[in-house]
Amino acid sequence: MNYKILLVFFIFLYSCTSVGVNKSNNVQNITSKYSNKGFALVYKNDFNKKKIISKKIDERSLIIFQRNLKKNTAVKIVNLINNKSILAKVGSKSDYPKFYNSVLSQRISDELELDEHEPYVEITTISDNSTFVVKKAKMYDEEREVADKAPVDGISISDLSLTKVKIKNKNKKNNFKYIIKIADFYYKKSAVNMQLRIENELNLHNSKIKELSTTIFRVYLGPFNNLKSLKKAFDDINPLNFENIEIIKI
Repeated sequence: MNYKILLVFFIFLYSCTSVGVNKSNNVQNITSKYSNKGFALVYKNDFNKKKIISKKIDERSLIIFQRNLKKNTAVKIVNLINNKSILAKVGSKSDYPKFYNSVLSQRISDELELDEHEPYVEITTISDNSTFVVKKAKMYDEEREVADKAPVDGISISDLSLTKVKIKNKNKKNNFKYIIKIADFYYKKSAVNMQLRIENELNLHNSKIKELSTTIFRVYLGPFNNLKSLKKAFDDINPLNFENIEIIKI
């Protein structure tokens, strides 16, 4: 009888341990790394009054709004135009236009030197024990080197005295060119099925498939060479409620 009691006890103990492991695995899945490239919305004081956004952000705050991440999640924000970056935390849930992948304070925008006409950023989660978590926003050394090596948009002309150099800017070409990445698939058949779903459910016939490798097939819309057409296409695809649509610069 005593042996039976011990056996029942060990079975119960093992069951509890198994549940603990499963819970741990679930936590790992929830906290897995998240990344998204897209356009940020820089908060302005009248946004709340105009109901563009449901909550306020202080202009000096390092808190951002991001619909896919939990409150207090640590994130790295990179300005993908100049490679400057900053560390921030996700605030409470807020409603804002779905086209934007985040809402940033004016301070964050200034630190990143965002172009108001092309606020193209990447939001990436970072762990609390990461060496990148610091108290002060800064530009990372490796990113500074990339920025320093960026080509100068102009040509130099020496005058007759050879003592001065004048810079004559070239006419800048419109390099605004983006696609909307719907999803990447391992099999072409899956990509084709997604394309058919877009056509049948939304009556959109402009989606494309690109073979990135033998095992990666991308379904996307575009390219788009202006913000208006990009926003319209994003709104067109939005009814399908994809979790992580990205805007990719090409």
